[in-house]
Parts: sequence; structure tokens; C-alpha cells
Amino acid sequence: MKDILEKGAIIQRDKQTYAIAPHTPGGLVTPEILRKIADVAEKYGAAALKLTSAERIAIVGLKEEDLDTAWADLGMDPGHAIGICVRSIKFCPGTTFCKRGQQDSVGLGLELDKIYHGMSMPGKTKIGVSGCMNSCAESTIKDIGLIGKPKGWTVLVGGCATGARSRIADVLAQDLTTEQAKELIARVLAYYKVNGKPNQRLGRLIEEIGLEELKKAVLGEELMGNSEGKAIS
Repeated sequence: MKDILEKGAIIQRDKQTYAIAPHTPGGLVTPEILRKIADVAEKYGAAALKLTSAERIAIVGLKEEDLDTAWADLGMDPGHAIGICVRSIKFCPGTTFCKRGQQDSVGLGLELDKIYHGMSMPGKTKIGVSGCMNSCAESTIKDIGLIGKPKGWTVLVGGCATGARSRIADVLAQDLTTEQAKELIARVLAYYKVNGKPNQRLGRLIEEIGLEELKKAVLGEELMGNSEGKAIS
């Protein structure tokens, strides 16, 4: 089973076939990538192509003996759809494409993807980067969420949409520059790696230690003035 997981494959309901999902940061793909995925799906008789909530295209229903050659034909890295790690960095079109964008969610999302995608964490971790208050990347239900506003980024922590206990993220800081936001994310994840228990989501750690304790640990004097423990309005 470990060997299968290392191939980026997920066993399906029939217990006989597998799904694989190539890494497509932010769901941004070229016609060439789409053709390649379609060609592999046809060649190996995939049951379906599924657009996932993590902005990937899953090729569903592959046989175990075809996994290695399917990946070779794709020539792409697997998306980290499973495992105790940063599974996805989801981002919206932002100021690159969307008329409502107020911050560059594509640029920041791609940077965060390069740094954190697949990085080991105490529990599964998801990041959402939204370019405006519409929060199309579902930032308020991500372990780390960013929302773009005219004055800068709002950073949220501890959201979770899955499992028996969903949780809305807490506001950690507001009106940050892109560089400040990146630095704060690095501090939060570093703190989480040291203090999180095995399989503990970031939100559960915050509930255990309290949001103020996390703020003291990660904000520093330079960001304390940007800290507000209130819901987004």
C-alpha cells in the first residue's frame, strides 16, 4: 500500500482500481496539459475524469499495473491529494483575470504552492487564497486562508470544512502587504510543525492553546497593530 501511495494513487470504491491526480497549481492548465490528461485517460480506459475541489483533474478508474506507465506518459508530478501534509493551495483568478479582484491571488498562490505543496505537517493542511471578499477559494474554511482587500491581505487560521467538526477560521491579522502575509504564513506553519500533535488540524491546536497565544507566538511587535480577533464583515 505504501508503494501505491508513493505513486500518488488512491484506491477506489471497487477496491480494484485507482485514481491519480496530476499537480496543476491553482487549476491553471494549458491546452497541451488538457490533451495529455485526456490522452492518458483514453489510453488506459479510465472510468471518468473528475474536477476536484483542490483544482486538480483526477483520472479515475486505472488498473494498478498501469499506474507507472500512466505517470510516465503524463510527465507530471502527482498532486498531494492524500497524506499528512499541505495538500493543496487553492486560489481564485484575483487581479490577473477577475474584475472583482483586489489583490493578486494568482501570484501569491503560485508562490505558496512552490514553497509548501506536499510539505509534511502534523495534520492535513489546506491553504486558500482569495483575491476579494467573495472568498471564492473558500479561505474561511481553510487551515490558512487569505482574503484580499483594498488595503492588503487578511490572514485567517484554523478553518476546516471536513470531518465531524467543521470550523470557521479566526482572523489573525489584517491589512498586510504580500511580503508580510508570506512571512506570517511561514511563522504559523513553523509554529504548527513544532507544537501540533499527530493528526491534529491547526484549528484544534488553536482551540487548545487559544488564539491569543498563537498571536503572541507568530505576530511579533511589527504586526500586533494589524491583529484583530473578530469575524470578517
